[in-house]
Amino acid sequence: MTPHLIVTDLDRTLLNADHGLDDITIETFQTLERQGHSLAIASGRHYQDIREVRRQLGVNAHIISANGAHLHGPDDQLIHEILVPRDIVRAVLDMDVPKEVRINLYTSDRWLIDAPEPKLLAFHESTGFTYDVVDMAGVDGQQVGKVLFIGDPVLLKAIETRIRAHFEARTHITYSLENSLEVMEREASKGKMLNRLAAQLDIPVSRTVAFGDNLNDTDMLQNAGRAFAMGNAHPELLTRAPDAELIKAHTEAGVAVKLRELFAL
Repeated sequence: MTPHLIVTDLDRTLLNADHGLDDITIETFQTLERQGHSLAIASGRHYQDIREVRRQLGVNAHIISANGAHLHGPDDQLIHEILVPRDIVRAVLDMDVPKEVRINLYTSDRWLIDAPEPKLLAFHESTGFTYDVVDMAGVDGQQVGKVLFIGDPVLLKAIETRIRAHFEARTHITYSLENSLEVMEREASKGKMLNRLAAQLDIPVSRTVAFGDNLNDTDMLQNAGRAFAMGNAHPELLTRAPDAELIKAHTEAGVAVKLRELFAL
């Protein structure tokens, strides 16, 4: 058996329509681990959130969180992180943002938000991870892996334009959903962390397999040896990563189905 590194996104990729794991997904990942493959979860979610999904999967996977800002090992030890510079965090927080837009920060150990947003909690119901409501004016901007704006796409586009005007050379800006604008340090991305992890595990990039569905998965699918886009993927992802193979949707356990085919399970 030749070991591979298998990396998957979570929302609208590995997780089903109820934001949970199908039995076939759990069984597939546990079988792949027993066979000696290395596993990783790469998501825009917070590390604490992803860790609970990993527990439910029952595997010793690495975790790439906040779109590549942090890399943790199966033992929960921090391996590498790339934080948003404090001056950028404070400048972004000081921007005049429409009151309908929620401002979020993912720090090393917390999810901070500027006002309650109960609809967001449905995404995290299966893990129990939740936010802390804070006054962003009092946040020092330290230890931030990701700044997240959630709101109407038109409003987010205007915010994105303003951030790029001042900080494009120092930031990585992407979307995990059309209503979720995400800002990281320029070197923080899923694709770069995939490369770092593969090197650490001494697995050539040609033996990496990646699954994703949205724009924040772009460079991960571009870099992987074998790339797969979900049947429900954002159309622009397919343009940006044209070599990615289109597979079944997340509602059809597409990741598990493709892995069982690839590795003859």
